[in-house]
Amino acid sequence: MASKQKTASALYDESKIKTLSSLEHIRLRTGMYIGRLGDGSNPDDGIYILIKEVIDNSVDEFIMGAGSRILVTVKDDFVRIRDFGRGIPLGKVIDCVSIINTGAKYNDDVFQFSVGLNGVGTKAVNALSKHFRVVSYRDGRCFEANFERGRLLDSREDSCGREKNGLLVEFTPDPEIFPEYSFTMEFLEKRMWAYACLNAGLTLVLNGNEFKAEKGLLDLLGSEVNGSALYDIGWYVGDKIEFAFTHTNNFGEEHFSFVNGQYTSDGGTHLSAFREGFLKAVNEFYQASWKGEDVREGVAAAVAIKLKNPIFESQTKNKLGNADIRPWILQEAKRGVDEYLRKNPQAAKSLQEKILSSEKLRTELNAVKKEAKEAARKIELKIPNLRDCKFHLGDESKGEESTIFITEGLSAAGSMVSSRNVTTQAVFSLRGKPENMFGKRQTAIYKNEELYNLMMALGIENEIENLRYAKIVMATDADYDGFHIRNLLLTFFLTYFEELVTQGRVFILETPLFRVRTKTGTRYCYSAKERDEATRTLGPSSEVTRFKGLGEISPDEFGRFISDDMRIVKVDIQTLAAVPNLLSFYMGKNTPERREFIMQNLIADL
Repeated sequence: MASKQKTASALYDESKIKTLSSLEHIRLRTGMYIGRLGDGSNPDDGIYILIKEVIDNSVDEFIMGAGSRILVTVKDDFVRIRDFGRGIPLGKVIDCVSIINTGAKYNDDVFQFSVGLNGVGTKAVNALSKHFRVVSYRDGRCFEANFERGRLLDSREDSCGREKNGLLVEFTPDPEIFPEYSFTMEFLEKRMWAYACLNAGLTLVLNGNEFKAEKGLLDLLGSEVNGSALYDIGWYVGDKIEFAFTHTNNFGEEHFSFVNGQYTSDGGTHLSAFREGFLKAVNEFYQASWKGEDVREGVAAAVAIKLKNPIFESQTKNKLGNADIRPWILQEAKRGVDEYLRKNPQAAKSLQEKILSSEKLRTELNAVKKEAKEAARKIELKIPNLRDCKFHLGDESKGEESTIFITEGLSAAGSMVSSRNVTTQAVFSLRGKPENMFGKRQTAIYKNEELYNLMMALGIENEIENLRYAKIVMATDADYDGFHIRNLLLTFFLTYFEELVTQGRVFILETPLFRVRTKTGTRYCYSAKERDEATRTLGPSSEVTRFKGLGEISPDEFGRFISDDMRIVKVDIQTLAAVPNLLSFYMGKNTPERREFIMQNLIADL
């Protein structure tokens, strides 16, 4: 034993210490720089972050008064972005796109309000691209440089005639980093629209389609709520803050927060200060002392601030941490909301009616909650059909890994319970199809034993902030009943707990439909195409098994599908306005339109 320890110790010497170049580090630790990789099926996937990093620089030029038009072309795997800003000084083009911590973003005289403060963005795009080309145009001269996976191939300086000042960037994401991907135009179009709304006067053109907003966040929020606002949207524009707000009949709150044009999906100081200021303004205007949950129930708001030195919690900049900005944001929020209510008495009346309605509903809800809690005491703390895990959201060590799987029945749960990681994976099994909650008041949940137990298991019966798991994964069979149960669960979340979806907490588990095996190998396939490819590879004598339900998959096999590399798809809402219509069409009363849709899209699985 001592000999083995000595050998292991001898292997760790000076020769094992490595120093990576900045570009090598980006390629090795990609997640530190662009977050998740993905395949393009999620708007937060890495290929979209690459585009964002380049456009952010172009937007920074616009903010500084240089260039009001950005041209973006995305075709197959090729991206081209041309702005008409000041262009990079020709002698520093190579450094600015290949050497970390190099750039003008550290100089307040050149960039006052910028997202890219760490000198990383474009370098990451360069390092993670199979081919990267940059051309800077300045006063009749241009400098071009070509790179391959971050390595300089060639460069040249030349005359560019009457070409307007600015920057051209072309790149192709590296298939070594992004093995299989494709761009979804819907995601890119939404991002272009957000850029336009956050920068009134800026025009972005994506593949010939123009995006421009004259009224900033007013246009952004209007497109999100699209006709469901209870009163005309309030809009305030200050020197360093802009916000828009209204109320809808949706449950919970919906916020879109930005810092220097960067979408902060997890909010931060600026959002919490705005929420506090909104509450204070409303209570002072009506001379009331309403609770925040009543005032903000159903609120939809967009908040954008400009900040010289934003402090984000990570390179992906999802949450703002500056503590010193709270007082002035709170005061401006109060001023803007108060001005709007004084100038719009009809809107003020509608808001008051909404708050009183929310207060009444909360009172009714509390009474029902009390009855439900009395019933829950009979079963103490044991929640039926929940197999809990050790760590939960908020625990320091493994809280962010905590996951709850929602299955359809005990048979599917059986395999999962036997194969799960008890440290971070919990399982809640439904007894069958849950009740369709579309169009029902929130009190209905507390009268439905199964959905109440699910809510208890998640920890959200009182406050959504008490959520016990980082991920909620719907694990239903890949058949019609399974899809129906999934839709019923989505209706439940989107109707009452929309924030869980918008925060990226709700997922769908992908499990294999087929197992193809021979004596020499086994493959699990998630589609008929993968099954056919596996059959060709393993040979015609392959045994093909069709999994009709999760309960047919053995615990040993299931363990592979819920391990570190499990396939899950995030449930994503592209626009708030689409939710009511979608739920009404699919989960409301039967209509001739839905019947016609089903008949036209019915596919027989032969």
